[in-house]
Amino acid sequence: MNNTFSDNPQVGVVSSFSELINTKFKGKVNAICWSRDLKGDFKEIVSQLQLKENITEISVEDLLALQLSEKGILARDIILNDLQLLTDIGASPVLNLLKNYERDDEFDFISTDVYSFHVDRSPIGTDTFLCTYYGASSDIISNDQVEQKILIPEVREKLRELHDGPEAEFETFLKEYFFDLHYQARSNAKPVNLGVGNLWRLAVDHPSQEVLPCVHRAPVENDGEYRLLLIC
Repeated sequence: MNNTFSDNPQVGVVSSFSELINTKFKGKVNAICWSRDLKGDFKEIVSQLQLKENITEISVEDLLALQLSEKGILARDIILNDLQLLTDIGASPVLNLLKNYERDDEFDFISTDVYSFHVDRSPIGTDTFLCTYYGASSDIISNDQVEQKILIPEVREKLRELHDGPEAEFETFLKEYFFDLHYQARSNAKPVNLGVGNLWRLAVDHPSQEVLPCVHRAPVENDGEYRLLLIC
């Protein structure tokens, strides 16, 4: 098991898929990691896939069409198994070949793209699953090491100017445009990188959740390198 994760009070570390889906979030733990050291050549898969847009969804058929070495086949089997495991529990996993996400540069005082620390919100009881098979991997951060951006005075003031409506509707405005989902890391914050090959389950903001939602962000991609990411 990865000591970096097991020593972190935010992270629960497990050794099987069954444990991953059945371990309850509690206290400060809002991220569960199935810690894995995957065998296989995931780079070979990435090198053969075709990027059609900055984010290209890869189907099972796309994977099966690849002509792979023994190590490439091993990597493909791992991905296919992960997709099946998640599908079997009612999730809708997506495999993405990713050059980069769209940047939000509309406002100079607040960023609301996935490179910003944020939480996911859902109206139903669900969790976020993700695994980076190749390329740069995401970060999470403890809730006590971040501040909600809408509570930062200068940001809040500019959002009020942007809203330009009745005070009673301001909080609704913040939610409607997802400003309330984004966070600023404190000066002494220490993000945790999720690593390659580990399958993660992150707590989402929804009414039945008993813990705080997991704050996370997408990584800045490595130059000239695509990411291969499973997410749902």
